[in-house]
Amino acid sequence: MLSERRLQVLRAIVQDYVGTEEPVGSKALTERHNLGVSPATVRNDMAVLEDEGFIAQPHTSAGRIPTDKGYRLFVDKLAGVKPMTAPERRAIQNFLDGAVDLDDVVARTVRLLAQLTRQVAVVQYPSLTRSTVRHVELLSLAPARVMLVLITDTGRVEQRMVDCPAPFGEASLADLRARLNSRIAGRRFADVPQLVEDLPEGFDVEDRGTVSTVLSTLLETLVEENEERLMIGGTANLTRFGHDFPLTIRPVLEALEEQVVLLKLLGEAGDSGMTVRIGHENAYEGLNSTSVVSVGYGSGSNEAVAKLGVVGPTRMDYPGTMGAVRAVARYVGQILAES
Repeated sequence: MLSERRLQVLRAIVQDYVGTEEPVGSKALTERHNLGVSPATVRNDMAVLEDEGFIAQPHTSAGRIPTDKGYRLFVDKLAGVKPMTAPERRAIQNFLDGAVDLDDVVARTVRLLAQLTRQVAVVQYPSLTRSTVRHVELLSLAPARVMLVLITDTGRVEQRMVDCPAPFGEASLADLRARLNSRIAGRRFADVPQLVEDLPEGFDVEDRGTVSTVLSTLLETLVEENEERLMIGGTANLTRFGHDFPLTIRPVLEALEEQVVLLKLLGEAGDSGMTVRIGHENAYEGLNSTSVVSVGYGSGSNEAVAKLGVVGPTRMDYPGTMGAVRAVARYVGQILAES
């Protein structure tokens, strides 16, 4: 275990390197930070930190930079989440409150996260499998054609056309709509198949085929995998960090184009707890020079319906980034709960 003083020295190295982009030497540390010890003692502490693999010497300069292991310890032990200021919180709320629908919420969230953190922002659309049904609407388009509209608790709207095996009157349609909503409104998607299983039996024989067809379309909508959608923004921010990527930025850009890679990264975030993956902790090789900060968001306090986060170089302002990601996730959750 590192002593408290050496932890302090590591914290100072991380802060200075993130702020200046230059390797940090013992003289600079003692001048900038009130460590209460001589430069010789700081040099000794830095030697121990280097032996333990927390810092490294990038080239022949006297300075040192944090390693992935050093950043990991910084995040786990030393970095509190930096709270957003009152004006920042108001700005987030005002910007997100202007959203008109779910697509707009996601688009605004991506833009906001990229601006706040100056990193690449990634936002996953709310997952259908974790959602609940708010309402099902059935609209008659022709004697044997119905539009099914599924509205979720997260504000997601799915529309499907249903070609019925026989004409279906307005009165029957209204009856089906009422019975359907009485059974499944407010219920989780996973529970719906069981809840509607015997519904056709309550209708006249000539209507049962149409009721079954509508229910089949509804159940198909619930299990479709188009829920695995995400939006990405702020990729251009990476160009500001060219020297943070040892060889080239290309592997990072290629990784960001792979949606399945990003979904897997976000999937590692807990339902509501924050996850920070640093450097080689990211399983995908192209992201070994980056850190990923992600968190779940949702319309309730218990379970996340999706994840959001940012990707940037390991030389990242972790407290500030974690604070921004957490604050934005909280506001998005509020908007979904109120929508």
